[in-house]
Amino acid sequence: MNINSTGVTGMKIDNISDTEYVVSELFVDDIVNQRYCVFDFEATGIIPETEHITQIGAIIIEHGRIQETRTFNTLVKSPKPIPEPVERHTGIYNDDIAYAPLLHEVYDDFLAFAGDCILVTHAGYEFDLPLLAKECRRSGLPMILNKCLDTKALFSYLHPEIEAIIWTDYLIKHYEVSDRDLKRHDALADSILIGRIFLRMMEEFLARDIRSIAFKDHVRVKRFQVVPLA
Repeated sequence: MNINSTGVTGMKIDNISDTEYVVSELFVDDIVNQRYCVFDFEATGIIPETEHITQIGAIIIEHGRIQETRTFNTLVKSPKPIPEPVERHTGIYNDDIAYAPLLHEVYDDFLAFAGDCILVTHAGYEFDLPLLAKECRRSGLPMILNKCLDTKALFSYLHPEIEAIIWTDYLIKHYEVSDRDLKRHDALADSILIGRIFLRMMEEFLARDIRSIAFKDHVRVKRFQVVPLA
């Protein structure tokens, strides 16, 4: 997987091994007063180069809170069938997307929703952005160019001493974030969960009197180990 294929401007991502990459040249000023679009994709599988998006979910964070009335959520018809293990994992079945819009029919709406926000993902540098870049190349769509923050990289920036792979569940436990009211592996619900984690992360930045994010040095991030779904 080549995570340099994110296609997003304003940062640099370099592979250093099969298990790690480094992020640099990422700068966000005045983090408190920025508008953020937290997004998540579900897909037919976990390899960005070969899979297709089946759901897009997104929320807006502004004034330090999730704007609960402003959400984006759509299923996407995939040209590739969803394998049965992925159907069970995500709760999205082939019948659900049979009459869903194609990506090019909803992509402009997603871009309009994101607007000029800074994007926020979890593991987006490894999965969501390479997947979207691949989909855009397939369909002749313009890749979104907004600056993008990844909660894995942000946590590694705050805690370089931690050697663990930063899974969502790790951050839920670390920041004591509740997910009991959310359906996991649903793109909109996962966007809300990522947003909650991101807000707790912002509290930690401010508690350390960090008002701007500046990856002046390489931030080392451990990549997820791909485990096929059974």
